[in-house]
Amino acid sequence: MTDRYSLPPDVAAALERARLQVEALAQTADELQVVLPDSVGTALRDGLREEAAPISRRLAEVRGLSNQVIRRLERLETDLLAERHARVDDLGLLVDLIRGQWKAMNERLERIERALEPRAAVVPLRPTSAVPASAAPGALSDSARLEPS
Repeated sequence: MTDRYSLPPDVAAALERARLQVEALAQTADELQVVLPDSVGTALRDGLREEAAPISRRLAEVRGLSNQVIRRLERLETDLLAERHARVDDLGLLVDLIRGQWKAMNERLERIERALEPRAAVVPLRPTSAVPASAAPGALSDSARLEPS
């Protein structure tokens, strides 16, 4: 070193050591620039494989379970709809049965009324309004009718 100033030998030795270390550091940095991207990429892939794979499996499991729940809900909805239609059909049948019974009962009552009409035209022998029932000979009072003799 041909400087204008001469340095003491211990400072010159320290400066030379520092220069050597800076060069070694620069060389190591150059080597790391070549190796580091590959090793970082590999480390990232390994980490993602180890950490993300279980998450993706869990996500697929959750997706499968949600699809299963959707299918079950659709099946329940279909079953409920079928039950509702069956109940409506049952109600229609019940209404038809009740209507048929009422119609039959009306027809029967009309026959009974027609059979009783000729008797309604019979003229009574005694007028019922002229003689009260309590004054009629042999008529019993209400209390006598209710009490056993």
